[in-house]
Amino acid sequence: MPPPNQQSNRSPSPSQPSGKSEVSDLKSQLRQLAGSRAPGADDAKRDLFKKVISNMTIGIDVSALFGEMVMCSATSDIVLKKMCYLYVGNYAKVNPDLALLTINFLQRDCKDQDPMIRGLALRSLCSLRVANLVEYLVGPLESGLKDNNSYVRTVAVIGVLKLYHISASTCIDEDFPATLKHLLLNDPDSQVVANCLSALQEIWTLESTTSEEAARERETLTSKPVVYYLLNRQVIFQQIVSHALIFDKLNLNFLCGGGGGSSIQQYKPNNRLRLLNYPPLGLSFKEIIKEFSEWAQCLLLDLVTKYIPSDNNEIFDIMNLLEDRLQHANGAVVLATIKLFLHLTLSMADVHQQVYERIKAPLLTQVSSGSPEQSYAILSHLHLLVMRAPHIFASDYKHFYCQYNEPSYVKKLKLEMLTAVANESNTYEIVTELCEYAANVDIPIARESIRAVGKIALQQYDVNAIVDRLLQFLEMEKDYVTSETLVLVKDLLRKYPQWSQDCIAVVGNISSKNVHEPKAKAALIWMLGEYSQDMQDAPYVLESLVENWDEEHSAEVRLHLLTAVMKCFFKRPPETQKALGAALAAGVADFHQDVRGRALFYYRLLQYKVSVAESVVNPPKQAVSVFAKTQSNEIKDRIFDEFNTLSVVYQKPSYMFTDKEHRGTFDFSDELGNLSITPESGDVVPAERVEANDKDLLLGTTEKDEGRDPSSNGSAYSAPSYDGSSAPSAASQPLADLAFSSTSAPGQGPSSSLAIDDLFGLDFSVGTAATPSPPSLNLNAKAALDPGTFQQKWRQLPISISEEYSLSPQGIALLTSPQTLLQHMLSHSIHCIASGGQSPNLKFFFFAQKVEDASTYLVECIINTSSAKSQVKIKADDQSSSPAFSTLFESALSKFGLP
Repeated sequence: MPPPNQQSNRSPSPSQPSGKSEVSDLKSQLRQLAGSRAPGADDAKRDLFKKVISNMTIGIDVSALFGEMVMCSATSDIVLKKMCYLYVGNYAKVNPDLALLTINFLQRDCKDQDPMIRGLALRSLCSLRVANLVEYLVGPLESGLKDNNSYVRTVAVIGVLKLYHISASTCIDEDFPATLKHLLLNDPDSQVVANCLSALQEIWTLESTTSEEAARERETLTSKPVVYYLLNRQVIFQQIVSHALIFDKLNLNFLCGGGGGSSIQQYKPNNRLRLLNYPPLGLSFKEIIKEFSEWAQCLLLDLVTKYIPSDNNEIFDIMNLLEDRLQHANGAVVLATIKLFLHLTLSMADVHQQVYERIKAPLLTQVSSGSPEQSYAILSHLHLLVMRAPHIFASDYKHFYCQYNEPSYVKKLKLEMLTAVANESNTYEIVTELCEYAANVDIPIARESIRAVGKIALQQYDVNAIVDRLLQFLEMEKDYVTSETLVLVKDLLRKYPQWSQDCIAVVGNISSKNVHEPKAKAALIWMLGEYSQDMQDAPYVLESLVENWDEEHSAEVRLHLLTAVMKCFFKRPPETQKALGAALAAGVADFHQDVRGRALFYYRLLQYKVSVAESVVNPPKQAVSVFAKTQSNEIKDRIFDEFNTLSVVYQKPSYMFTDKEHRGTFDFSDELGNLSITPESGDVVPAERVEANDKDLLLGTTEKDEGRDPSSNGSAYSAPSYDGSSAPSAASQPLADLAFSSTSAPGQGPSSSLAIDDLFGLDFSVGTAATPSPPSLNLNAKAALDPGTFQQKWRQLPISISEEYSLSPQGIALLTSPQTLLQHMLSHSIHCIASGGQSPNLKFFFFAQKVEDASTYLVECIINTSSAKSQVKIKADDQSSSPAFSTLFESALSKFGLP
């Protein structure tokens, strides 16, 4: 039958499918070509198969063509076979009933004369992954493992592993692992051997949890005969000769080749590696191991890492054989070899250090010759090694200078490397280079470079020059440079108080109005309080900051401001009295729990005794000798043990990102990706439960005293009321003459409290607990927000308020169905966009919008049903109205479940 005439030279674009009519047309055309052997029939089939695969790829259901595709598969054309197998494998997974129709033609193709077709058919047959068809896999797999063609055997080995995952019992009962072991030790093809090794490792590892025999078999893979056999694989051999022999190796000196390193141990002629069951070979190991692919070499090197040599001579033999792999062009092979060398020499300190010298050149070569992604992976491993032996890499610091065309993630890691390799001899050059990066147009890299300079200074290398350079950064008049430098100057003053005069002279000229970042402003305020006796305008700068208390949205800054004002008061009381009174008054009225708690704490200290307050707030300080490390030595050792894995790139052990119980808090973007979106309310995405027991999506909630009165704000002390209306002028008498009553403790009489209230102009009424009422807020009942915008805003906006609210017992009882909470909050114009978790921890994301200007409020609410508490974080476009929204949200939440 001739092929059908083409209607048009232009085929329809697969991105613009025409629907069911096109599928019907394809079905009729395939039916006409089924069994056709006319000239050009295969070309016509190719065009039709391409259309089918294109439609399948973009999501159009073409399962109706299953029968026709199978009928058209009777061809010797490899391309048609591949497309047909791709189609069959795709629809067999979702429709097991259709998979049964493919068994006959796939089994037929497994016996084809063309080994390529036999291999492709066997791979497709094993890829169906349908439990009901397991019985049809056994025969083709047995034939494939004995096939004369190495490609078919390679596919069959992986097919055994697929069979194990479909039906482990069938795989074990048919004794396939024993067949793979035989191929591992006897097959002449290296890829078959590598696949056998990979499959056996996985099968026996899984089986060893329930079978002692499987555990013993797994141990045989790392036995001396198997390891030596794999290390001495010959390219082609006819049979195995059953006698021991000695491999006459080349007289190699370990660490003398290519890299210019020094030799660890002279390789003596009588120190020869004994290899098992092979005739004498006339090949060097370099020629032997080339037989394996790069993937297979990495697999083999990883296996040798698990082997335990009997003595040091055996260690040197293995290292001499593998030394050539350090010069391989593939980075994975180089890293696998390095891991083996480091592992073998852990018990030999001197040799271990010499290994560092030898591997340095290959690693630096890989950094400069690979792609940015490869450079980052190699740099991550270099960084780990530098942390263990920084002096080895100190002379090569120039390799870690940043190039203009490198991506930011590589530059950032190189800055960490420069910090790690800095010592007395190279600090000047490194700091000079880092100072050039401070003016970089890439602001994140400029910030990181300034931090790197500070870290080097904290390592006590050339502090004099570094302090001068940091102070010069403050003159650059760039906000981000000033901010990062202030944070570093604060840390430097904590470690080197002797530099306070030079630093304060420059810092005193910086206006707090020009510092906007919370961490930088907190550092500046810390210096104003700590060195207020040396800064003439310190009390007045602090006073102006207190006056603008309500405009400061960062709780960190407000906390530092409270402490700084207290410190300044003890050093210059007449000038700071007014500021301290205003700060305490604003602090006890603050909506942030930590700020309110610290203000109450300072108030009680002053109320009790001034001398005690001074000893607590402003005691004699000692210089900080060592700052806290971000990682413990135990964690670093664990990462080193997992060398050449993602643990090195992530800089954390594998259990921290593979085990659910050790995962950290997910970003909202990750959480939203795990929450199913249901189309219930248009643009607003309602809540949907995540999979059961997925508790790692939830933040940890602190279970506090359930019997505590919510109105007490976490304290047995009732906060005094403050209207913020006025404060008297500061007194002029010195601190020693101020009238504090220390004869009565808090709660024993009003005298001490009234004395402080009068002194600071607080006008507190002891025993009251009223806080100023926030202004009313009108929310839009029809607010809408898509998940992408929510996610973007959540990343960008800072946290305005973080509070803990209480829920009624009736509300907790109703949370067995979280939808009731969503409907309740919706009645208060607060909408839910996503939710998840399982009792006792439930997590919700809400949003609301103002009626007037459409400002958005974002809320993360974590409810612990066992403690009847909720942890709430609020972010807002208009942060000044966050307290009002917080009150509204708390009111709505507290009414949940009540009549």
